[in-house]
Amino acid sequence: MQSVVKWSQGLKLHGISIGTSHRRNFVYPTTRPCCVASSKPHQITNLDQTCSDSLPTFNQSANVPLVKALKTAATEQVACFHFPGHNRGKAAPTSLSSLIGSGPFNHDLPELPELDDLFSPQGPILEAQSLASELFGAHNTWFLVNGSTCGVHAAIMATCNPGDILILPRNSHLSATSGMVLTGAIPKYIMPDYNPHWDVAGGVSVLEVQRAIQEVERDGSKVGAVLVTTPTYHGICTNLEDIVKICHSLGIPVIADEAHGAHFRFNKAFPRSALERGADLSVQSTHKVLSSLTQSSMLHLSGNLVDPERVSRCLQLLQSSSPSYLLLSSLDAARAQLSDNMGMFDQSLGLALEARKRIQEIPGIDLLDLSVFRLNFCDIDPLRITVGTSRLGLSGHVADDILYECYKIVPELVGTCSLTFAFNLGTRILDVERLILGLNHLSDNFFHKNSKILCSESDGFIQPFERSQMVWTPRDAFFAKKRRVRIKDSIGEICGELICTYPPGIPLLIPGEVITEDALTYLLNAQKQGALVSGASDTALSSVIVCDQ
Repeated sequence: MQSVVKWSQGLKLHGISIGTSHRRNFVYPTTRPCCVASSKPHQITNLDQTCSDSLPTFNQSANVPLVKALKTAATEQVACFHFPGHNRGKAAPTSLSSLIGSGPFNHDLPELPELDDLFSPQGPILEAQSLASELFGAHNTWFLVNGSTCGVHAAIMATCNPGDILILPRNSHLSATSGMVLTGAIPKYIMPDYNPHWDVAGGVSVLEVQRAIQEVERDGSKVGAVLVTTPTYHGICTNLEDIVKICHSLGIPVIADEAHGAHFRFNKAFPRSALERGADLSVQSTHKVLSSLTQSSMLHLSGNLVDPERVSRCLQLLQSSSPSYLLLSSLDAARAQLSDNMGMFDQSLGLALEARKRIQEIPGIDLLDLSVFRLNFCDIDPLRITVGTSRLGLSGHVADDILYECYKIVPELVGTCSLTFAFNLGTRILDVERLILGLNHLSDNFFHKNSKILCSESDGFIQPFERSQMVWTPRDAFFAKKRRVRIKDSIGEICGELICTYPPGIPLLIPGEVITEDALTYLLNAQKQGALVSGASDTALSSVIVCDQ
């Protein structure tokens, strides 16, 4: 098996070696990483200073029914004989309470009558969800405490019966695959537009969706739904309106995995939201660019193609019967934060635009934009900035290590040849200054006229799932009898486990799919570069689980 990218060759030119820790250690010829000889000094002063005038202020008297109900319940002086066992913080583990304080424990309450029931809301949860549906332009909104993964599962279960076809991009999040395992839906994959120089997949074309629908109809099968990822992790938006028009003319609902686009409705400079573009179901990670707590998300419904009662039944199967009211209240608070400050993204947008302008002037640093794709995609999220590291002769993983060790810069996504930075409401001017200094440092020390360009098409860098072939459904493969084989002997076998790099959580090997040399080569090279591999039973990737044929 031939390697796709000889990533280590570029590192040897600079005396860099990579360790095996989570935050990989690297070694320069000098004793201090930040002291590599540079054509001009880069200094940061007052790194931990907080600019009080750089953060937006919020209305503390906002209409937050669930937050208020939680506050009232937590401040009551009661003799507590209910769960959880820390008893409103009285028995909280000191190792954690000393770190986060007693507040989270005081407000970590169970399903008390005054806090409402997530599965049959009639009080503050119902009111909070109604306010959210109004703000996000939905007919119905459900709060999710199991993340957007749960929302994708519910959306697939609410639209697809066992044996129905789910049309979706091959670069969909792993939650879509697990959703098909749960439902028994059969995937019909369409290939996204892909740029090998960036190793980045974009959206899908309208023609590919239409062709997939026609093929399913010729086979006499039924399309349960079409799932579209928009925006992608890199902020690229598919032309959803045209896809919706085709699907709705045939009575097919459209699911939008909009995990990275919950903020779109709240500034005119952002792309239009999936609901505004006609999607029937939209799954949004409210915790990503918006300000709710991690693991909290929302599922929105519009139109009449999907039964809201079926969605509710699906969520009752999928969500915890003991939901966290801290997570639920954070969704209520994030919604109120937006409703009282409709211009609150102006500053974040301004910082992102200024950063993009300054990055364009840095030699050797490329900026991802829509021009790198063959398809004419409609929009890209201006709060998502992806920089290419190929002309530096560095992989994205090595560039990430350097930025972290020298400048304590942490990107949202590290790719084989790029880094993605997510701007949000908490981004400060000092953060942007530090980012520019870090990228200038990379340019000064690694950009040379004779730098070996990584991730070029001449290196044979190909789309890992371009030749994928599904022979069993994900559900059948998941429950099938399996065996372990050496990874070099697995080519041509039917994959029995779901393996991906995380983030972005896009499966490279899917249960029921034939294992190809392309997919294995890509996976192994990503692991060598330092990508975190998720889902593999053998984390060393010396073996893989396959299905008995």
